[in-house]
Order: sequence, then structure tokens, then C-alpha cells
Amino acid sequence: MKHNLQVVKSAINGHAAAFEELLFKEEKMLYYKALSYVGNKEDALDAIQETACNAFLAIGKLRKPEYFSTWLFRILIRECYRLLKERNQMIPYEESELLRKLDRKRDDEIDFFHLNQALSRLNSSYQTSIILFYYHDLSIKDISEVLEKPVSTVKTHLRRARKELKSELERSYQLHEKVT
Repeated sequence: MKHNLQVVKSAINGHAAAFEELLFKEEKMLYYKALSYVGNKEDALDAIQETACNAFLAIGKLRKPEYFSTWLFRILIRECYRLLKERNQMIPYEESELLRKLDRKRDDEIDFFHLNQALSRLNSSYQTSIILFYYHDLSIKDISEVLEKPVSTVKTHLRRARKELKSELERSYQLHEKVT
């Protein structure tokens, strides 16, 4: 989501009302993403509350205001995985692990940005399948048990997700090359 850079800069400078405005614009995205990761309303709301608190405390460290949504989303993902880890449901991942497994270069931060953006654009079923398969090294059978879906559905989700990720990453890199 595009935000007014002046509002983001104001939030970075400690203006609480500006930060609140930014959170209100992101609330639906935060809720649905958290719900897709943790699976229930209460945990999703807990993750969002912790995300808001952590983001408010760390907003002064945000160096690129144009990446506010991405930055906030990454905090949310970490909170969701921290919550799941506390409940012994899942082990948190590192984005660099997926890049390594996809044989992508990790030279600069732009790779993480593109990957995070591409992942965030995936359908939640595809996103979950990719995360479980690449980040947590679960087998397709294990993923089907976790998601309570047939093995063939998981295979389809993984295939479609890879195709969409590849397309999105290629498009993203092409756009980046044109800009630089």
C-alpha cells in the first residue's frame, strides 16, 4: 500500500497520530495476513498488537519511508512466527534461507525486498505452502496434514506459487534494472 511519505516521515520523527493513521490504513492487511499465519482470530489480534507496539518503538529506525508497508509486514511475520514458536507449532524462518534454496543471489537488500513483496502478493494458501515447504523443510505429505488438504492440492499450490513467485521476481528485477 502506498502511503503519503510526509505522514511516514512524521511518524518516524515521533508523531504518534501519524503512526496511528498509518496503522489504520494497514489494519485489514495486518489482520488477514496474521490470520493466514496463525490460524485463529485471538492469536492474529495478539500478533497485530505486538506488531503495533514493536513498530511504534522501532519506527525511528526506519531508513526508507517508502518501504513502510514492507517493514511493517516483516515485523508482523516475525511476531506470527514468534507466537507460533511459543505454542510449539512452527519454527521461525529466515528469508535468506528461501533465497539460498531458490538459488537466488543474496548480495544486497533489494533481494529481500523483492522476495518479501512477491511473497506478500501470493494467495494465502500458496504463501503458506511455500513457507512450510522452503522455510521449514516439510514434505508435501506433512504440509497436507498441517493444512488438512489433499496431497494433490498442496502440489498444485506449490507449483502455482513457484510460477507466480518466479514471474513476480523476474518482473521485479527487470523493473529494478531499468531504474538503475
